[in-house]
This record gives sequence, C-alpha cells and structure tokens, in this order.
Amino acid sequence: MNDSFHYLSMANHMMVQKKLMEQLKDTGLTLGQPKVLDYLKDHDGASQKEIAAGCLIEAGSLTSILNRMEEKGLLERKMLNGNRRTFHIFMTESGKKNQKLVEETFEKIEETALNNVSEEEQKVFMEIFLRIYRNLAEIK
Repeated sequence: MNDSFHYLSMANHMMVQKKLMEQLKDTGLTLGQPKVLDYLKDHDGASQKEIAAGCLIEAGSLTSILNRMEEKGLLERKMLNGNRRTFHIFMTESGKKNQKLVEETFEKIEETALNNVSEEEQKVFMEIFLRIYRNLAEIK
C-alpha cells in the first residue's frame, strides 16, 4: 500500500463510499444519492444549483441523480413564487426516512474510522483536513 497523500486520500474516499453503499444496499440508493439526501437534511427546498455547489457535483450529473431520486419518490421538484426557471428540491417522507438512515450510517462509519484516535487528535486532524481542503479549493 502506498502511503502518499494522494493515494491515502483516494483510498479513504473509496473505503467510505464502499462501506456506505454496503450499509445502504437495502434502500436502493445509488452513488451520489446519499450525498444529496445528506445535503437536503439542512437545505430542504434548495435549488438544483445550490445542491450542485453544496455537494460538489457537476450540474449534468446532478440532473441524472435527481431524476432517479424523483422517480423513486425520494424527492419532488417545486416552483416557488411562479419562477419557472428555477425548481426547488424537497424531500418526500420516503426521502426523509432514507436521509435518517444515511445520517446514521455516516455516523457509524465516522465512529469506526476515528476509533483509537483521541479527541485532541481528531480536533487537530479536522483542522488540518479543512486547511488542506481550502488550499486545494484555491487552485485555479
């Protein structure tokens, strides 16, 4: 196993995705959908543009994800204030139920990932992890 930053970043991301999808297999959720439900937890009624930015998903990919989620009855699109150009995305009861499962699963994965890591180490790690994200976000 390679212990470079880029390799471990990719490996950790893939491991979280794998564990998440294994735990959620009975829900029928597919890649990308848990992230959208997680975002809508705190931003129910967001526009598609806001969801794309919040989830770091390209607009075209998000359209496909939202279409499948709408077909499954997890969310619905609504026009607000008669604005036909912008639809707002709301979770249905089924979407909210699945969102709770996603939230619980993320919590279990984080608990497992941070097992044997002290609270102080976690705090320092998260500060550095956020700094790394901000550094990368500045690259044009």
